[in-house]
Amino acid sequence: MTDLRIIPFGGVRENGKNMYAVSVNDEIFILDAGLKYPETEQLGIDVVIPDFEYLVNNQEKIAGIFLTHGHADSIGALPYLLQQLQVPIFGSELTIALAKLAIQDEADLKAFDDFHVVNENTEIDFGAVKVSFFNTTHTIPEALGVVLGTDEGQIVYTGHFKFDQTAEASYQTNYARLAEIGAKPVLALLADAAGTEDIGKPMVSEKKIHQYVEDSFVAAKGKRIIVAVVASNIQRVQQVIDATAKTHRRLIFSGQDVEQIVHAALNLGKLNLPMPKEELFADLKDLETLPAGQIVVLETGKMGEPVKNLHKMAKGENPNIRLGDSDLVFIATTPSFAVESYVAQTRNLLFQQGADVKQISTDLRSSGHGSAEDVQMMINFMKPEFFFPVSGEFRVMVTAKAAAEEVNIPAKKIIMAKRGDQYVYDGQTFEKKGGFTIGETMIDGDSLNDIGNVVLRDRRILSEDGVFVTVVTIDRKKRKVVSKPKMTSRGFVYVKANRDLMKEAGKLTIDAIEDYLKNAKAFDWNELKNGVRESLSRFLFNETRRRPMVMPVVMEVNQNRRPHHTKGQETTGQKGKKANGNKDQKKGQKNPGQNNNQKKQNNQAKQNKPKNQGNKAKGQKNQDQAKQQAANQ
Repeated sequence: MTDLRIIPFGGVRENGKNMYAVSVNDEIFILDAGLKYPETEQLGIDVVIPDFEYLVNNQEKIAGIFLTHGHADSIGALPYLLQQLQVPIFGSELTIALAKLAIQDEADLKAFDDFHVVNENTEIDFGAVKVSFFNTTHTIPEALGVVLGTDEGQIVYTGHFKFDQTAEASYQTNYARLAEIGAKPVLALLADAAGTEDIGKPMVSEKKIHQYVEDSFVAAKGKRIIVAVVASNIQRVQQVIDATAKTHRRLIFSGQDVEQIVHAALNLGKLNLPMPKEELFADLKDLETLPAGQIVVLETGKMGEPVKNLHKMAKGENPNIRLGDSDLVFIATTPSFAVESYVAQTRNLLFQQGADVKQISTDLRSSGHGSAEDVQMMINFMKPEFFFPVSGEFRVMVTAKAAAEEVNIPAKKIIMAKRGDQYVYDGQTFEKKGGFTIGETMIDGDSLNDIGNVVLRDRRILSEDGVFVTVVTIDRKKRKVVSKPKMTSRGFVYVKANRDLMKEAGKLTIDAIEDYLKNAKAFDWNELKNGVRESLSRFLFNETRRRPMVMPVVMEVNQNRRPHHTKGQETTGQKGKKANGNKDQKKGQKNPGQNNNQKKQNNQAKQNKPKNQGNKAKGQKNQDQAKQQAANQ
């Protein structure tokens, strides 16, 4: 019997970070390697990726990574994964081009070129597994689903999909191919559940969205248009290009990511230009010379995510674009629920700047993900024995489960997986066995190192309750505090208005330190600071009902103590020692044959008569100074 296991590394009970592993005997097939953008409480984090520890420990078993499409939630983790293990990458022509763009800035991956272009006619024989593909409709051309053919039945992963009868050629689903796959036994279907939640509006076709974008551009006559869009949403970019040309405007890219992605798509013929590029495109420097009514700015942020960059623009922090009442900001992306409040705040700031604002998701129900009815249609094509809703938060997994039950999938055969769950097929059912912890790796900047929950917790505390610092100096030998504590606060309380609080905090600092110095058997800096921290934390919480980050800074006097001398003796002794050393050095140069006994006698003389030698050296120095003065005269 085939040893068959399904392990989600991400993409379940969360929005983004799609990554699933299917283990067949001793081979591991990785489906997507995506990232997700941080949620509001993940302060300062750029992106979040799956934890790769299990895969790194089993990298010799990995057959390859099979990518469904080129969005960041499916390929964004590749630069981080490939730095830890290098395995073959499979995907459509455009997906591979975008994957190469994603890793191009990583010095460690300059030589990596194990990419393989596939399409829905491709079949790859791995022995126990035959891998094939099928076209799906998404907001990017050449999106694929993946089929793993095993002796136990087919494992089908849809990737992101929807059904749209009006889709253009490079976005169309091949329904005959779906029927062909469903004609053979499908053991498990891993299907995109992200669009199954009913939001009260009918899903509109991309053809209607195309017309909506064009109408919005026409209505903005005389206004500059700033379009916020996910860089890899090629379909939306095409609609913006068409509307720009139709309204006789020039398109300017604001962000390196979108420019690279657009040029890659153009080179592969996945984007169509309705007019020569030199007449369509302009540079950022042209913002100052072109009339507002002829400008469209295509705005994205780091890694192609536009919302944060749009927020900076709304706060007046963009060095190139200053918003005003002659601007239309067109938000052509559908934000996740996790950042809806952030988007609402951004819209508010944009209106305060005087700009007009339109958001496509408030006027139309647009999505690259299939509705509950689309999921039911996919189930009817595939007729799976087991159903895994994936690619969404738990609430949409629940709506997908309900949709599956309506088309006669028994509830016991619908798997509501979590990250790290290991579902093993025993010939009858998928049983959860021996799962393991798969955490999240939070990336801040260019470092591959996980920021970690401790740092994130500290950032949250600082953002909510601020920091309280107390600085004090102690004499460890005398076991006492030798300077009055100095307190400062940032983001907690205003010091001048809380003198009594500061005074009492200073007293507690002294009491905590002196108590430790009096009772500690062995001195330990960490124990001392922890005692001060705990004492102050309790006091500050009782007084303010807030928990600032308390940072005690304890310094020590006389750490490198020297023997006490009077001022004159110290100066003379130092000079004598220096002069005597110079004298011995000169004698050594004149009499290289001086024996060891004579050296010992000189050393003993120096130790026994430091003052005499010092006075002698001082006298010699005075004589030298007198001679120098006479020579100068």
